[in-house]
Order: sequence, then structure tokens, then C-alpha cells
Amino acid sequence: MYKILVVDDEVKIREVIRTYAEFEGYDVVEAADGMEAVEICQREDFDVIVMDIMMPRLDGFSAYKEIKKDKDIPVLMLSARGEEYDKLYGFEIGIDDYVVKPFSPKELMARLAVIIKRHKHVRENHSLEFEGLSIDLDGREVYVDGKAVEMTPKEFDLLVFIAENENIALSREKLLNKVWGYDFYGDDRTVDTHIKMLRNSIEPYRDYIVTVRGVGYKFVGESGTE
Repeated sequence: MYKILVVDDEVKIREVIRTYAEFEGYDVVEAADGMEAVEICQREDFDVIVMDIMMPRLDGFSAYKEIKKDKDIPVLMLSARGEEYDKLYGFEIGIDDYVVKPFSPKELMARLAVIIKRHKHVRENHSLEFEGLSIDLDGREVYVDGKAVEMTPKEFDLLVFIAENENIALSREKLLNKVWGYDFYGDDRTVDTHIKMLRNSIEPYRDYIVTVRGVGYKFVGESGTE
């Protein structure tokens, strides 16, 4: 059973998430603000945290940074604001996903399942496996049908990011922010060029990287292990 921490100062929001999460088989713990969330995480471990941004005593971003000092727990942020700054800042400090209120509880559960699966696989295997494509996260090596292939550091970082977010459409802007960094002054062509190079590097499996028209790209492959 996976264990999640739900952090929100609104009782009704916590109740909705708890209802759906418990129905999916999760063990749920609640916190009413960021300070309480930090204190709970000092005592307990979780598979994922769902945390609101705007809360009394300690906001979600600050709470996440405190938790991150001691534990590597993936976080999905909730916000009543859909401002670009909040999203970019969240991804810059390392959050895994961002959902704007009001949200669909079913979609939230689906996003949590993806986050947990991704982090569980990385923690257990230190590699990502997709049929004949293997990504060694510790050694920063990529193997195609058992043979190591050469690629630039940015190609590797790009491949890891899209593979860890398997089946999720990623905008060029998000890829620039996550792979190159928020302060990078390139444009969409930088992403397109590296995607082209990456596809050439993993040639037999180039179709794993799918172009999403009007958005960006997503990685579509079947993981070899859970």
C-alpha cells in the first residue's frame, strides 16, 4: 500500500482527496499547513505528497524545500492560481507536477499514479528500461540493444527527463526550463534540434519520442520493469 501526505488548509479539499485516494488503496495522512507537513515528514516516510501552495504559517514551496533537505519525496503542488510564475518556480525547485484548482479528483489520482510509478522504478533500479533501450542513471550511459551509444550531456538529460515522464505531453517551454534551466536564453529550436539528435542516437527506438502537435513531445515506450 502506498502512503501519501495531503497538505491543504481547506478541510473539504483534504476530504475529497482522502476519499478518492483511499478508494484507490492509498494510506492517507493529512496536514493543515506547511509547518505541520514538515513536522510529519520528520517522523514518517511517504511515497508522494499532495501540497497546496498558499497556506498559513508556511507556504507549500517553503515547506517542500524544508522537506527536501532531509528526504527525497515526490510532490504534486496544488494552487488556486494558474499563473505561469508559480508553475515555473515550482518546477525550478524540483516539484514533480502542478495542478490548478478546481481540479478533477480522478485526474489527480492518475497523476499521482504516474509520479509514484516513476519514482519507484528509479529508486529500485537506478535505470530506465524500455525493451532494447536502457538508461543507466548512475553511470549516465545509454545502451541500445546492449551497445553503448554516445550522446552529449544535454541529450542524456533530455532523454532521462522525457523518459521519466513517460506518456506525458511536455511543452518545449517546460523542457527548456527543466533540462536547460530557467535562466537559459535559448528558444524552441534548441529543443527541436536536441530531439532530432536524440532520435538519431537511439535510432531503432526513435519512434518512442513522439511529436505532440501544437505542444511539444512525449516519450511513449513500454517499461521493461515496474
